[in-house]
This record gives sequence, C-alpha cells and structure tokens, in this order.
Amino acid sequence: MKGIKAPELLVPASSEEVLRTAVIYGADAVYIGGEAYGLRAKAKNFSIEEMAAGIEFAHEHNVKVYVTANIIAHNYDLEGAEKYFKELRSIGPDALIISDPGMFTIAREVCPDIDIHISTQANNTNYLTYDFWYKQGAKRVVSARELSLKEIREIRDHIPEDMEIESFIHGAMCISYSGRCLLSSFLTGRDANKGACTHPCRWKYALVEETRPGEYMPVFENERGTYIFNSKDLCMIEYIPQMIDAGIDSFKIEGRMKTALYVATVARTYRKAIDDYMTSKEEYSKNMDWYRHQIAQCTYRKFTTGFYFGKPDENTQIYDNSTYVKDAVYLGMVEKVLEDGSIVLIQKNKFNKGDTIELMKPDGSDIPVRVTGITDAEGNPMDSAPHAKQELRVFLEPGCAAKYDILRSPGKSEQTIN
Repeated sequence: MKGIKAPELLVPASSEEVLRTAVIYGADAVYIGGEAYGLRAKAKNFSIEEMAAGIEFAHEHNVKVYVTANIIAHNYDLEGAEKYFKELRSIGPDALIISDPGMFTIAREVCPDIDIHISTQANNTNYLTYDFWYKQGAKRVVSARELSLKEIREIRDHIPEDMEIESFIHGAMCISYSGRCLLSSFLTGRDANKGACTHPCRWKYALVEETRPGEYMPVFENERGTYIFNSKDLCMIEYIPQMIDAGIDSFKIEGRMKTALYVATVARTYRKAIDDYMTSKEEYSKNMDWYRHQIAQCTYRKFTTGFYFGKPDENTQIYDNSTYVKDAVYLGMVEKVLEDGSIVLIQKNKFNKGDTIELMKPDGSDIPVRVTGITDAEGNPMDSAPHAKQELRVFLEPGCAAKYDILRSPGKSEQTIN
C-alpha cells in the first residue's frame, strides 16, 4: 500500500538447514543462537563456523541475521561473553539480541559496529524504557508480550522515529511475565533464564494434601482438565493491518526449537500475507482462507491473539491436553535435482513408494505428486523410507521438483483464531 512501510518478517532458525529454509521461504531476517548465551539451550544451535556459513548464505540472498545472547548473566558468564562477542564480531551478524545490561555493556565495547536489539526478556513495557535503551545505543527494542496494540501505538508516538519496535506475531506463549520463568528452575534445577527451560507450564498437575501423601487430586480449572498453565499459541495472521498501524517495524515469529517444515510454512504464509496487504487490502482479505489453511499445516496448540486486544481470559488456555495439533508431516527437503528429474534428499519421516505427497514450494504453491520410486544412496531399490536421516534418491513426476522444495504429507484441516 502506498505510503506504508512494509514490516520486516523475522524468522527463527535452530540449525543451518532451518536457516536456509527461512531464507528461501520468505524471511527478511533470521535470528539464531550460538552454543552459549542464548535462551534455547535445547535447540541444535550454531557453532561459530556454522554461524559464519549461515550469515554468508543469508547475505547472498539479502537477508539479515541476528544472534541471540539474551541470558540473564551471572558473574561467571561475563569473561566468556567478551570472548564470544569478539568471535561474533569476526563473522559479522547484523545485530545482537540482548536483555542483560552487563551483556549489553560488553557487546557495546567489543562490537561497536554491530546493532544491538533489546530482547523481550528485558520487560520492555513503556516508552521511557525504549527511550532509555535508545540513549544507550540500542537500535531496536522487542516489546513485552503483555502489551496491547494500543500500548505499542503509544510507545511508537513517544520514541524517536529511527527507534525500531519488534513484536511477536506468531508462536508459543509463555505463562510467565515477559518469559522470565522460575518454574523450571524450581522443579527441575534447569534455569529458563539461562536457556534450559523444561517447559513445566505444559505439564499436567494434581493437588496433594500435606497429610495424605500419594493421594493425587485433580486440579480442575473447569470440567475440561488440569493443564492450568498451558497457553494457546499466538497467531495474528488476520490482524496484520492492525500490527502495521500500531507502528511495529518487525514481525517476529517464535520457534527456535521448530522444524524446517514449521519454519517454511509459517514464513511462507506470513510473507504472502504481508506482501498481499502491501499490494491492497482487497488482495489481503481475498486470500485469508488460504493463510488460515496454510498455518494449520504446521504444529500448533490452537490459536489466540494474546494480549494484543486486551488481557487474555479463560479462552486463552488449553485445559484438557498439552499436545500439539499436527496436520502435515515433514518428509524432507530437495537437496539436489538430478539430470533425469529424480531428487536427492535426507529423509525425515517415513513414506512409501506409491504414496501421493505434496511438494511445498517457496512461491506459495503446493503440488500433489506421486512417489514412483525410491532408492538408497547406492542405488538399491526400496519400497519405503523408514530410516530417519537416510540419504535417498526419490523419483517423482518429471519436471515438478526444484532445489529447496519441501516434501510433506498433505494436511486438510483449518484452524480459526479466537
């Protein structure tokens, strides 16, 4: 749309494979974590060498890379952080994502030419906080998830024009304030604020009375169950105009633990939704059913709009289970197309000769194709592909596959947003 700046689409990546997927499937920027100092210790994460390769690939496609270093640091973290930031400086990420003032101070001294973004973990809930970080030299602040669009609009109106606002548009919601959770540390000894969260908000709880050990009584929020901390996932695909109107510069997708299929699906869908809206309101409205259907192809816990239109109520929680809905299965990504039209991939889930699957393409199209043959890397015929991470040669209908296409089993359901 004329006169409106297109927001950045910021997509997570847990590995080099997922980074390449995010880049190819529509990200303007990708955020990744190293082997330390980020809040996703269970993600595969990147070595310095892998980061360098990922940054090079992204920059070749005009995509930025941001590196998370957003732990709440203790004294023993600081010396290593200085060395880490020196290594990052040598490979040239576009920004560092930081929440701790001590880590910020080190990064500012060691990497003066790299932008710093302030993580949502820093509890950024008002415009004076944004202004404070701006004066320290931060380029961008990630809004706290507890903010409404009205509050974000007020922040936008009170901060310098070149100060950027980044806000989550899709993904899992944390039960604790700005993600600062002590449940995992208390129950398991694994500190969420150091990147080792065990996600106890997704567990099923019962009540034990002090004098009756071993007698577990269910905790009923209502008749539906006992998952009292389990939030639905955020999805704002229907509200991109309102997000833009609030003055948000970057739309952030949560999910540094997610698969390439999840990242491709969500990135591609939001890419098209943003581009459609920038073309016209009519184009965006016309394709809404397609966006909803595509989003439902990846794992999710039902959807909510979070805090954006006011404080959540009981409809924001899922009380009867903690499992994901999963409507499509990731089979692999095309690594190479051979001269005879067959493809090479690393298999992720089982499929069979004779199956009809989908080729998911970066341009938004999904092509049903039949698997006419499978061989292993040595050319031995196979009736099925049962072994994860096996290199395969797969025969499909000629001319339909291209490098970076994703093979998936088709899903059918749609998901409405509450």
